[in-house]
Formats: sequence, C-alpha cells, structure tokens
Amino acid sequence: MNLIASTSTFGFFTLISRILGYVRDILIAIFLGTSLLADAFFVAFRLPNTFRRLFAEGTFNAAFIPSYAGALTKNKKKADDFAKNVFNLLFIILLILVLVAEIFMPQLIFLIAPGFYKDPEKLELAINLSRITFPFLFFISLASFFGAILNSYNKFAAAAAAPIILNVILIGSLFFSKWVNLSDVLVLSYAVSLAGFLQLIVLIFFVRKNFKPILSIKIKIDKQVKFFFRKLLPSIFSSGVTQINILVGTIIASFQAGAVSYLYYADRVYQINLAVAGIAVGTVMLPELSKHVKNNNFKKITSLQNRALELCLFLSVPAATALVLASEQIITSLFGYGSFDNESVTNTAMALTFFAFGVPAFSILKIFSNYFFARNDTKTPFYLSVASVILNILISVSFFNKLGFIIIPIATSISSWINVFFHFYFIKKRNLYFFDKIFINKFPRMILSVVVMGTILYLLLGFFSDKFEYNESWKFIYLFTIVIISLFSYFLISNFSGAFKFKDIKLK
Repeated sequence: MNLIASTSTFGFFTLISRILGYVRDILIAIFLGTSLLADAFFVAFRLPNTFRRLFAEGTFNAAFIPSYAGALTKNKKKADDFAKNVFNLLFIILLILVLVAEIFMPQLIFLIAPGFYKDPEKLELAINLSRITFPFLFFISLASFFGAILNSYNKFAAAAAAPIILNVILIGSLFFSKWVNLSDVLVLSYAVSLAGFLQLIVLIFFVRKNFKPILSIKIKIDKQVKFFFRKLLPSIFSSGVTQINILVGTIIASFQAGAVSYLYYADRVYQINLAVAGIAVGTVMLPELSKHVKNNNFKKITSLQNRALELCLFLSVPAATALVLASEQIITSLFGYGSFDNESVTNTAMALTFFAFGVPAFSILKIFSNYFFARNDTKTPFYLSVASVILNILISVSFFNKLGFIIIPIATSISSWINVFFHFYFIKKRNLYFFDKIFINKFPRMILSVVVMGTILYLLLGFFSDKFEYNESWKFIYLFTIVIISLFSYFLISNFSGAFKFKDIKLK
C-alpha cells in the first residue's frame, strides 16, 4: 500500500467536504450569526454530528477492521458472516437507541446543554430541532459500517466522499428555506436527517461488490461478534476522545450566551487539518497495520508506524502554527459578515487560538491509538482517554466562572497533550514503537521548515493587516493569497531541506 497516495485520496475528498462545510457554516453565520436560533440548532446538530464523528472518523474502524481484515486473510465467507451478524446487531441497537432518544429528548438536552433550562424558548426549540436531526445518527452509523468494509479492501474514496452529501444538502436547504419562506433552522434540521439517509444509500451502492447486507432477526452471536462489541465501546471513547472533550465543552458553554456558537465555529476551522493529518492518515494505516501485526512482520510494522507519525506531524505542526498566528484573520475572513458581528469574530478567534495549540495532539492521538487498536487492544487507550476527559472537565469547571468559555479550548488542548504523553509512555513500555533513522533525520528538518513558513506568514499578515478590518469586502481574497504563499513556501522549503521530497509520493 502507498501510504501517501492512499492518504491523498482519502484526504482529497475529506478536504472537499470540509471546504463545502466552510461554505455551509459561512451561510449559517450570515443567516443566524450567534443568536438564540444558532445556539439551539448547533446543539441539535452537535448531538448526532458528534456520533457521526465518533463512528465515521476512525472509531468504528478501530474495533471492526482488525477483526474483519484479519478474517479476510483466512476465509472471506467467515469474514462476511461475521460482518452480517455485526450489521444486524447494529441495526437493532441503533433503532432502539434512536427511539429511546426521541422519547426522552428533553432529558437528553438537559445532559448536553443544561444552561438552556434558564431560557425556556431556547430549550423548547433545541428539543424540537434535536428530535428532527437525531435519526441522522441511525443512518450515518450504518453508513460508517459500510465505509469500514470498503476501507478493509483499501478502498477509501467512497467513504471519504460521502460527507460531501451532507454539506451539499445543508447548503441547498438554506437557499430553499429562503425561496419558500420557511424557518431556516427548521429546514436545516430536516436536511440533516435527509443527508444521513442519502449517505447510507450511496455507500450501500459502492459496497455491493464486496459485501451484500442481509437484514435478518436470526443473529449468531459467536465469540468473534462478542469480542467485537467488547472492543466497540472502549474504542468509541478512546478514538473519539477529542470529540467527547468538545461535547463536554458544549455542555459547559451552554451556561454562557453565544458561547456554544463561538466554540462551534472555532471547531469547524481546525477540524479541516485534523481530518487530513489525523483521521485520513489513521484510517488509511489501520487496515494495513492490522494485517502486518497478524503476520508478525516487524519490519513493515516499524516502517508504517513511523511513516504515519511522520506524515501526521508534517501536516499538523505547520497548520497549528498558522492557526495560532492568523486566528483572527481567518475567522473574520470566513465568518465576519451579516449577523456575525465584530464581537463574535473576536471571541471565536480567541477560541480558535487555544484550540490550535492542541491540533498536533488531536492528530497524534489518532495515530498512537491505532498502535493499540491494530493489536486488538482497546482497553489501554480507553482508560487513558477516560483520564483525559476527567482532567478536561476538572479544568473547565474549576475556571469557567473566572475565565468564561475560553477555558474550554484551553482545557481541551492541555488534556489532549497529557493524553499524548501517556499514550507514548505505554507504547514505549510495551515496545510497540521505535523511531527509525528516517524519522530521526527528517523531524528537525520539518521543524526548520515550519519556523521559516511561520516567519513568512507573520510578515505577510503584518504587511496586509489593514486588509482584514471587519468591514473590508475582499479580506477572504487576501487570506487565500497569504495561505497559498505560505503553503507553497512550506512545501518548497521542506523539499529543499529534505523534510519531505516530492518523489516520496511515489514511495510505498
């Protein structure tokens, strides 16, 4: 497998999806800003969307792929029987979960946005919208199952491209709501569930050559199925720890007006890098790593793990640097229009700055957790992630009254870095990873490239500082130009220094 080529395929479609996501969020910011309607919709969207990220962005893969890919190397029929049993159990569990959530939605909203109970109007709206959006969880979780099947065959494009449907549908729904003069948030909420259904249909179409799902109440719960479900819950928590920390932040932020929206918009910006540097690399490496672990091929295991971490850092460290240096310019250029006022820009930029410090940690965790998942160990990263979430809650709750919403991105970044260090400690203790000579040689060259790129970016931002005033009409064009120049300089310097050679794209 060509790690860079496969990551590029997955990353390309993910990048398109995230760009369309920005367009969607820019339109939401223009139409809704950081109003009561926006806060209510973001809570309604956050709930199923968090589950989407938990299931779709590596978590389900972490539990399913090592078992399914391992079975494929021995007997395809047994592998498919295992997959069919998992599919039917998932279908039943998800259906029950959605029905229970619909009935007890007021209690669920109290858990994820307790601050809304101080505002009855916002609370009622959030409950109604959440009941509309929650079926998205059922559709997208099943879609993630089919995506994992495709990934096991090293087919990454369809699963990566499926989220594009969500953003296209939501963008279209905003214009449709204006055309027919209906409530923006109501049409958006129905569009969420519709998009989940369409993604499921698309992935069923692409997976049919490798796997044919058969819905049946006759389910054989053998040792392999039991083993999978024992791994699933820990893997949801450990692989999705960043999303869980953000959900915790949303709960705490609900006590401050506008804070849910500030965190949502900031989260949307840094997620584009996490999608490529962490999720794409982690998703692509897991099936191959699982096969090498099954075959006890130590040389290939070492090489794949080093190249994955190397690529993760190569993408995430410069992104974090750019987000710290240009957070305000990014937010005002993307969202600073219409109902999204100057105060919203300032507060969202502050949140983005502190999230940015944790960007490399968020990505590294996706890679490090795979070192355990490929060996069918979901318990170790689970325990470490539980500790990380507890630490995040303690920091956030302790300082929220004093610092307000800004403590949430600070706590998320601190707890994530501590989680990285603990993951690394146990990885080294169990001899699961060794730095090879290539990594040791390239890492300082990469840091040098980041420093030079950061200097160029800082100078460009200073030179064009007057172009990023709130009322400037062309600020997005200036931001785009600066980003392209900085990105080009980074790749050029990296190629010159040897941190990353363009010819590496062809290496397997």
